[in-house]
Amino acid sequence: MQQVVPIMLLSNITNLHPRIFLLLGIPGMEAIHTWLSGPFCLVYLGALLGNFFILFIVRVDSNLHEPMYFFLCMLSVTDLILSTTAMPKILSNFWFRDREIYFEACLMQVFLIHSLCSMASGFILAMAFDRYVAICNPLRHSTILTHRVIRNLGMAVVFRGMLLFSPQPLMLRGLPYCRTTIIRHTYCEFMALIKLACSETRIFRLYSLTVAFLTGGLDFILIICSYTLILYTVFRLPSKEARLKTLGTCGSHVCVILVAYTPAFFSFLTHRFGRNVAPHIHIFVANIYLLVPPLANPMIYGIRTKRIRERFLQIFTSKKL
Repeated sequence: MQQVVPIMLLSNITNLHPRIFLLLGIPGMEAIHTWLSGPFCLVYLGALLGNFFILFIVRVDSNLHEPMYFFLCMLSVTDLILSTTAMPKILSNFWFRDREIYFEACLMQVFLIHSLCSMASGFILAMAFDRYVAICNPLRHSTILTHRVIRNLGMAVVFRGMLLFSPQPLMLRGLPYCRTTIIRHTYCEFMALIKLACSETRIFRLYSLTVAFLTGGLDFILIICSYTLILYTVFRLPSKEARLKTLGTCGSHVCVILVAYTPAFFSFLTHRFGRNVAPHIHIFVANIYLLVPPLANPMIYGIRTKRIRERFLQIFTSKKL
């Protein structure tokens, strides 16, 4: 009996804190995972190429060394890391049924995905601030957004993401998981793991809701405020041509905002309040949030920004010649 008790305790501890979890993928769509892997892979490769291209173009073209493009580069780096954090494991699951993920790797994925999403939101807000200064206070644009200010804003966004989401892995590590080791998701996500815990998690859910508001929610509110002031300034311009030209400088950024926040808010709200939303729809949208913005952002700025488009054509034609 003296030897049986420790063995039973060890077994209980192992069950409560499993070393390995299983990523189910997209619930109800397991049969077409192989078919989904093709588009997912193409979008991922497109995101890699597009963001590396943006970084290269801004690096080599001194005419693009402006605040808007510096913030765009920060967003591109964030998108590269964000998509690479999740997509290789997702594709491995779809292609080879490699569903196992170590608990420590799962916790790292949770931290990186949530903190990087926060950073992406912060950089979009910084770009909105740049548009606000450029339109509402154009004469002081270069003096307000100096290289030092840009660097400090970038560091503040990164620090905010790391600070607010670093408690997540610690919270998840201390929870007991006695229900199942199967995560009904394609990647490790905070709320997906919380649902597996067999203890009281109300405080953790409240924490998740609070940090989500302090990052994406607050950023979106500030973006709306900045564009309210921008529209107020634009509609005071004397001519229609001047108004359209000024608004045109915000077109790319507005598209990035819509692409980033629409699936993010849908995923966030359905995860917490959408009990009638089918699980596969929620998981699919969550994957779109990690896939589409990293691909769309360089495409939007590459197509709509004349300087980047001309530089791309210049490089392409010179290589062709």
